[in-house]
Amino acid sequence: MSQEHEVGSPQPDAPGGSRRASPSSDRPKLDVGRDGHARLQGPLTRDHVGRLAAALSAGTRRAPLLSLELSGVSELDSAGAAWIATLMEFPGSSPPELLGLEPNFAAQVDDFLQSREDLTPPSLAEPKAAGPLEKLGAWGYDTSRAIRDGVILAADVFYWSGAALLGRGRARKGAFVQSAVAMGVDALPVILLIAALIGLVMALQSAAQLRQFGAGIYVADLMGIAMAREMGPLMTAIVLAGRSGSSIAAEVATMVVTEETEALRSLGLEPVRFVVVPKFLALTLVTPLLAILATVVGIMAGLAASVVYLGLSPGALFTELLTAVSMADVGTSAAKSVIFAWLIALMGSYQGFRVRGGPEGVGRATTAAVVSSIFAVITADAIAGLIFYFD
Repeated sequence: MSQEHEVGSPQPDAPGGSRRASPSSDRPKLDVGRDGHARLQGPLTRDHVGRLAAALSAGTRRAPLLSLELSGVSELDSAGAAWIATLMEFPGSSPPELLGLEPNFAAQVDDFLQSREDLTPPSLAEPKAAGPLEKLGAWGYDTSRAIRDGVILAADVFYWSGAALLGRGRARKGAFVQSAVAMGVDALPVILLIAALIGLVMALQSAAQLRQFGAGIYVADLMGIAMAREMGPLMTAIVLAGRSGSSIAAEVATMVVTEETEALRSLGLEPVRFVVVPKFLALTLVTPLLAILATVVGIMAGLAASVVYLGLSPGALFTELLTAVSMADVGTSAAKSVIFAWLIALMGSYQGFRVRGGPEGVGRATTAAVVSSIFAVITADAIAGLIFYFD
C-alpha cells in the first residue's frame, strides 16, 4: 500500500481575482510506499522542492527511504538537484538508490555532490605515524633549535654579567647578596653533612681493603685525592643543581607564565639582565667556596674514621695527606666548581625561559632543569678528568 501526493504550484491570479489551477502535467506526483520505495513524476524545480520534501518526510516516518524512482522526472533545476544531493548525504542513514534518472539530470546531481565534498573540512582522523627518517629529522631540527637558543642565552648571560662586573649594568639593589645567601649560606649545612657522610663511608670501605696489605696509611692519600679532585666539587654541584637549579627554573618559568618577562621587555628591560645575572654571579662565587669546605669536611671525616677503625696516628695521616694533595688539585677543584656553577645557572634559566603551559609547565621545567643540570655537571666532570688528570 502506498500514499500518493500531488504537489501543485501556485499560479498567477486570473482576471477577476480567481486563481487558476495549473495543468496536472505541471504538478509533480510523489508515490511513497510503506516498504521504503518511492516514485516521483513531473517537474522537480524550486516551486515544488519544499512540498516534496515535506511529503517525502511524512511518507517515510515508518520506514527509511530505500529507493527513489526518478524516470518520470520531466524537469530538474538547481534546487531540485540540490535536494536530491541532500537525500544522498542525509546523516545517520544509508543513501537511497536513485533509479531511472536521465544522464543530464544525473550530471547535475553529481556536480552538487562534488561541490559539497570540496567544501567538506579535512578528516579529523589520527595522522599517519611518522617513519624513522621523519623522527630523525624532527629530532635533528629540535636539537639544532635547542642548541641555538642555548648559545644565545649563554651569550646574553655572559655579556650582561661582564657589564655588571664592570659597573655598566643596572641590577636590583641587594639582588646579588640575596642570591648568594640563598644559594650559598642556606645550602651549607646539607652540603657539609653529605660531604662528611661520603668521606666517612669512603674511608671505611677503603680501610677495610688496605689493612689486608698493611697499607692503612694510604687511606689519607685516597681520601685526599678523591675528595679534592672529584667528590668535593661534584657532590657540591649535584646538591646545588637540586636546590639552586630548580629554584632558578621555577622562578623564571613562573615569570614567563605570568608574562612578567614580557612586561619587562615592554619597558625596555632585558629579563636576563635583571633575573638571571644576579643568580649567575652568586653561583659563580659560592660554588668554589662550598666545594672547598665540602672537601675539607669530607677529608676530616674520613681521617677521623681511619683513626678509630685502623688505630693510626692523626699526625701520620695528616703528613701523608699533605704529600698526596697538591695546590694544583685545589686549583683544579675550584676551576671545575666554577664551570659547574655556570652550567647549573644556564640550564636552570634555559628550562625556565622555554616553559610552555600553565602551572604544570612550571613543574615540568623545574624537573627538566634538575635532570639536565646533573647530566651536564657529570659530563663536564668526566671531560675535565680526562683533560687534567690524563697521564
